[in-house]
Amino acid sequence: MEQLLSYFVLLVVFVASLVNAEVHLHEFVIQETPVKRLCRVHNSITVNGQFPGPTLEVRNGDSLFITAINKARYNISLHWHGIRQMRNPWADGPEYITQCPIQPGGSYTYSFTIEDQEGTLWWHAHSRWLRATVYGALIIRPPLSSPHYPFPVIPKREITLLLGEWWDRNPMDVLNVAQFTGAAPNISDAFTINGQPGDLYRCSSQETLRFLVGSGEIVLLRVINSALNQELFFAVANHKLTVVAADASYTKPFSTNVIMLGPGQTTDVLLTADQPPAHYYMAAHAYNSANAAFDNTTTTAILKYKDASCVTLQGKSLARAIPAQLPGFNDTATAAAFTAQMKSPSKVEVPLEIDENLFFTVGLGLFNCTTPNTQRCQGPNGTRFTASINNVSFVFPKQNSIMQAYYQGTPAGVFTTDFPPTPPVTFDYTGNVSRGLWQPTRGTKAYKLKFNSKVQIILQDTSIVTTENHPMHLHGYEFYVVGTGVGNFNANTDTASFNLIDPPRRNTIGTPPGGWVAIRFVANNPGAWLMHCHIDSHIFWGLAMVFLVENGEGHLQSVQSPPLDLPQC
Repeated sequence: MEQLLSYFVLLVVFVASLVNAEVHLHEFVIQETPVKRLCRVHNSITVNGQFPGPTLEVRNGDSLFITAINKARYNISLHWHGIRQMRNPWADGPEYITQCPIQPGGSYTYSFTIEDQEGTLWWHAHSRWLRATVYGALIIRPPLSSPHYPFPVIPKREITLLLGEWWDRNPMDVLNVAQFTGAAPNISDAFTINGQPGDLYRCSSQETLRFLVGSGEIVLLRVINSALNQELFFAVANHKLTVVAADASYTKPFSTNVIMLGPGQTTDVLLTADQPPAHYYMAAHAYNSANAAFDNTTTTAILKYKDASCVTLQGKSLARAIPAQLPGFNDTATAAAFTAQMKSPSKVEVPLEIDENLFFTVGLGLFNCTTPNTQRCQGPNGTRFTASINNVSFVFPKQNSIMQAYYQGTPAGVFTTDFPPTPPVTFDYTGNVSRGLWQPTRGTKAYKLKFNSKVQIILQDTSIVTTENHPMHLHGYEFYVVGTGVGNFNANTDTASFNLIDPPRRNTIGTPPGGWVAIRFVANNPGAWLMHCHIDSHIFWGLAMVFLVENGEGHLQSVQSPPLDLPQC
């Protein structure tokens, strides 16, 4: 098998050389590594001993072969967030959806090609809560044939910022306790920038990251929200940010003081170092749209001008950084205003004639317990937390992955194809919902789409338990965000306000708390593709579903054969 893989890699290298592309070979060793944060050392799961993990830098058109070797004690899989994986669901990575996880002692080579994508993406574990520490940036530059960014000004330097979330304990233990009790998981103890909490946390100031810039320089900041469970506001003290891309799609440039990113989202901004030479905080803290506990701390790094004066004592800087102004934690108006400014740079081809008109309610719920208030029922009023789409709380299979069962024609006992296109009951989704509607059903349900069908989905938040911004991520696709609004979606009046000219293209979009968002895409990528909330506590509660996109005609419209080293359950 290794010899066959070597021959295949050589073939790809040869083909890539003909089109001026590169082939990147990487080895990702998943292992425990001592990591000290907040005065304590934890044996964290990492890739190649790095936290965050390695940054992948490629160009549009390049191919990657990444061999994941699992030397940790947990099953794991890796997801290349935002990569479309055309006809290649086998490289997508979510465990039990497109592959069985890589077991301890096992390995698997993810092989894929970047096709017509450029910008900032990222990669992360897609197994339970391992992505708390297993993640890194994936930077896609323009091809050598057209190497320049379509920005209004050309940046002199680039800085990648991974916004993360840190628990002062094993995140897998936090998840296990929540799964046992049915209560909400403990909130994080810190946020991080490139793995470091920053000046405002204990035992952290000496490791606070400092980024050097020269006066007048233009800097491209690639900002990635890799936090497990939290939307985040981000700002740089006294500096305007010009948004130029989001989720590896260029946007019409606009200026802002603050950006908001849901987990999974990326935003590229241009910053001009046009302030008096000094030290300026780059900072992020929570945007909390739900009626729930949250981590209210602030992570910082420092933008340091090269000619800023600085007093030192025994080699330690005493210069005070200028604080960044961040919105209030619950400032939904600022979050909504920021998102509303996103548009594509010019007219785009939005599907106009819709074949599949889907309406998905997304939100939390509660499972009633036969014996409330026991150790297993510590949610509100002696219940267990759950979540659902269209009243179906998704259950991940265990005996096989959905894609493998679908490809083999053996769905029995793994999944069914009766996911509802609309909620089973029509109700006032954002009003005072009857408690009889708070408990969903469990199931591993998929929805079938014909190849090349034109799809519209209305993602409707509900007020069950709490309204909330749910960052919804669709694997294998990018989509156009054609509309958004507050309250219940009304097809008779809201459709008229859709932007069908230059809507933004995303791979992850938040549902406004107590509102709706409309997306459109063409189902031209066959395979099994997960759609889920990127707040990981909501995934394990069941806020997910799967699209099964059927093959089209011929080889170029069909799922490619699975690799020989695809892990087995």
